[in-house]
Amino acid sequence: MPLKGNINHSIVYWCFNVAGDKWDMERMCEVAKGLGVKSIELSDPDTWPTMAKHGITSAIAMNGMPGAPFMKGFNNPRYHEEVISRTTRTIDLCADNKIPAVIGFTGYKFRDAEDPTSGEITLDEGADNCVQGLKQIAAHAEKKGVTICLEHLNTRDDTHPMKGHPGYQGDDVDYVANIVRRVGSPRVKLLFDLYHVQIMNGDLIRRLEQCKDVIGHIHTAGNPGRGELDENQEIAFPATMRKLVSMGYTGSVGHEFIPTRDPLAGLRQAVSVCDV
Repeated sequence: MPLKGNINHSIVYWCFNVAGDKWDMERMCEVAKGLGVKSIELSDPDTWPTMAKHGITSAIAMNGMPGAPFMKGFNNPRYHEEVISRTTRTIDLCADNKIPAVIGFTGYKFRDAEDPTSGEITLDEGADNCVQGLKQIAAHAEKKGVTICLEHLNTRDDTHPMKGHPGYQGDDVDYVANIVRRVGSPRVKLLFDLYHVQIMNGDLIRRLEQCKDVIGHIHTAGNPGRGELDENQEIAFPATMRKLVSMGYTGSVGHEFIPTRDPLAGLRQAVSVCDV
C-alpha cells in the first residue's frame, strides 16, 4: 500500500547494519525502496554513492561517535577545537552531498569526558559552553545550508551502550531545547528522540508542542528496550505522529529501534504504525 505522504520516513543505518541481519547498503536501499522510504540516515560517507545510485537520500548525517563530538561535546571547552573542526568537516561533506542536517551532542558531564572521577561540569556551565561552541559554528552551518540537530539522550538505561548513555549531560529535553533557543540560529535545532524523551521526561505530545519551535528531526523506538514499535512497548506512536502532522512538522522521522526479531518485519511495522 502506498504511503500517505504526511510523514517523511527514514531508516537509521546502524540499527540494520550493526544490529539485525547486518544489511549492507545495497540491501538497505532495496528495503527502503520496497517500503516507499526515501531516506537512509546516519550512514558512513563511503555508502553515500550507493544510496545516490538507488535514488535514496539521507535526512541527517552521523558526526563522530563514539569520541568527539559525542562524549567530548559542545559542553566542554576542553574539546571545542576538536568538536568544531570535526563538525565543520561534516557540514561541508553534507553540503557537497545535499544532506540537510548533521547530528550534534552536548557531550558527557565529566571534565575529562572519559573519566567519571575528574569532576563534573555543572548544568549551567554545560549550557553556557554549548551555546558558546554552537554559536562559533552556526554561521558556517547557515552559509552551507546544513542544520546541526542537538540530540537529547536518556541516562537511565545502563543495560546496553545504545539503549542509554549514563553520564551524558543533555538528558533533559527542556534543557537541550533551551540551549538551542539561546543559540538563536535557524541552522541549530533539536533532535527530539521519542524513545529517549519518553524515558527521561514523558508527556510526549505536550512536549512536542512545547518544543515545536526548535525541532529539527525526530527519532522513534519502542520503550522499554529500544525495540520494535509493537504491542510490547508503551509509546502511542500514531498519536505522536498525528501531533507532528498537526504541528506542521515537515522534517523526517528516523526509525531507530534495535531489532529483536525479523528486521524487515519490524521495519515494515514501524513505517505502517507511523504512517498516519
